[in-house]
Amino acid sequence: ALRSRSGRSIINGNWAIDRPGKYEGGGTMFTYKRPNEISSTAGESFLAEGPTNEILDVYMIHQQPNPGVHYEYVIMGTNAISPQVPPHRRPGEPFHGQLLPEGRSQEAGEEKEQTEEKEGLHGGAPEIFTSESTQTFSARRPDRFSSHWPGNLVLPAPQPPRRSRDHNWKQLGTTECSTTCGKGSQYPIFRCVHRNTHEEVPESYCDSSTKPTPEEEPCSIFPCPAFWDIGEWSECSKTCGLGMQHRQVLCRQVYANRSLTVQPYRCQHLEKPETTSTCQLKICSEWQIRTDWTSCSVPCGVGQRTRDVKCVSNIGDVVDDEECNMKLRPNDVENCDMGPCARSWFLTEWGERCSAECGAGVRTRSVVCMTNHISSLPLEGCGNNRPAEATPCDNGPCMGKVEWFAGSWSQCSIECGSGTQQREVICVRKNADTFEVLDPYECSFLEKPPSQQSCHLKPCGAKWFNTEWSMCSKSCQGGFRVREVRCLSDDMALSNLCDPQLKPEEKESCNPQDCVPEVDESCKDRYYNCNVVVQARLCVYNYYKTACCASCTRVANRHAGFLGSR
Repeated sequence: ALRSRSGRSIINGNWAIDRPGKYEGGGTMFTYKRPNEISSTAGESFLAEGPTNEILDVYMIHQQPNPGVHYEYVIMGTNAISPQVPPHRRPGEPFHGQLLPEGRSQEAGEEKEQTEEKEGLHGGAPEIFTSESTQTFSARRPDRFSSHWPGNLVLPAPQPPRRSRDHNWKQLGTTECSTTCGKGSQYPIFRCVHRNTHEEVPESYCDSSTKPTPEEEPCSIFPCPAFWDIGEWSECSKTCGLGMQHRQVLCRQVYANRSLTVQPYRCQHLEKPETTSTCQLKICSEWQIRTDWTSCSVPCGVGQRTRDVKCVSNIGDVVDDEECNMKLRPNDVENCDMGPCARSWFLTEWGERCSAECGAGVRTRSVVCMTNHISSLPLEGCGNNRPAEATPCDNGPCMGKVEWFAGSWSQCSIECGSGTQQREVICVRKNADTFEVLDPYECSFLEKPPSQQSCHLKPCGAKWFNTEWSMCSKSCQGGFRVREVRCLSDDMALSNLCDPQLKPEEKESCNPQDCVPEVDESCKDRYYNCNVVVQARLCVYNYYKTACCASCTRVANRHAGFLGSR
């Protein structure tokens, strides 16, 4: 698939397969070829003459091993030929009216050889690019020039015919539309005519600088009739025998030189081609039985017997089973019944370990009734005389044995959520009928059982959590303090399942008592008329604030209380 960097699909876009043909994109025309997948091993290809004016991306999807991508491209060279000089100038011929030395002529000859080499590689006359001009010039063939040039002669430029005001440019029709439907393009045709008679005359009679530039005009803008676009047949579903193959059939319509996929109802005037077909590449191989049945796998009872079954091709070679029809494969395994067998008790050896480390215990063994392929006794079953599976054992009296003794677990520490439960673990010595409690050190050589474990009775669900109260906003005359309250689930995640009626307060009042100024024994009034100092508002000065300390302090506290109540 071919796509531009802007995301516009040019060939095989949007998971739809285009027909082989010409598609415009990247400033050039691409020729898309896709050989028949069954009759040809060649791959798909894009070919464009160029040049491209944007970066294009090629995408490839493959279900079989990637065969690789082969690509070729042409880069514009810097060894250009000036358009003022004939491309095939012989040594000694004039160059801009001057003769060049023989060495310079050799360079021109090399330049000629390089031009001819490019021409042979790409076919046709190559374009010549110069650094002085952006125009392009077609390289001329050697036979277009005379083989004899005077050594010091410069060809005079042809004089254009005399132009007059009696002639002007006039549009005489348009070019043919590039398409018959689906929006094509055409251009107006301008000719030089006589101003009065409108008779067409050679273009040299008109001023070429005033000739209008033909502009593209749309034509045949009505859409082309829809058609069924038929894809290539897929590979046959089976390598031999009758199989199926599929192909893609899409309803398409051409518009603006682009083939678009449209709704199938637009092709309802045409009969839709088949999308599936039967196929058969070759005749399948067949099954052959190579050996007879073997003897039964058991001397009595039900067993199995086998035989050799192979898939053989039509030339006699053994091939994989998938080459043959698996539904017709003969059985190579079947059951065989050799009659009833005698049954006997099968026993294991007694276990070496006694169930008790000291005192009375038992040793065990396994007992099972199975078919006996050796005995020739005509027994139908094992009977009721089942051998014992346990036998007594005694490792001696349990005197002076030291071990850990664990009590029962206590209740869980909490009613819900994760808690803990405890039990007592003590070191004891086991005597005949009693236990003696020992120091834990006596059992230190033994692994001590755990005395604590986690427990979880049920999930608590969401609960309210809160932080501690903050400091009071005021130390007296009423302030407030705050705390943060959140609803958290069992895994400590935020939740909205808590009961709003049980939500703790987030703000409360505090320190409602009146503000009592601290009594400073050294703060006294030194003058009897300090009330005059207060009335005159002289307490702002340090002298009077010290001389009438009690009065000034009392007024300051009263003023602070008034501001606090506000």
